[in-house]
Amino acid sequence: MKLLTRLAAIIALFLSTSAAARSLHVRDADTIVVDGTPVRLNGVDAPELDTRSGQDAKRWMVNYLRGKSISCELNGERTYDRWVGVCYADGEDVGAAVIAAGHALDCSRYSGGRYKNLETRAARSRLKRAKYCR
Repeated sequence: MKLLTRLAAIIALFLSTSAAARSLHVRDADTIVVDGTPVRLNGVDAPELDTRSGQDAKRWMVNYLRGKSISCELNGERTYDRWVGVCYADGEDVGAAVIAAGHALDCSRYSGGRYKNLETRAARSRLKRAKYCR
């Protein structure tokens, strides 16, 4: 079963990165759907959609990604219905961008701290870090 999961991740990775995304949907600030493949941005802790901050973060993400070429590198892991990976918009790390813009926090449990230095002071004081990211 694990082999099938890895194979599916490789196929999804190929589909997402072999060419510029043909379709893109933003679920929220840490989940995007690229060519039908839901991708959870690895290491990004964004606020939930039922909050004002979550709605603002989603709106920022929609505007940030509009018109850009999107590609993703999936790591083979899944969470709920989503593959986990790092996505790029015109070559720039989307997770890094949303955190640097103050709409999300680093989830060091999964990022290894790679985004910690990008967190804004305002975001740290305004956003509540998810328990699983502490």
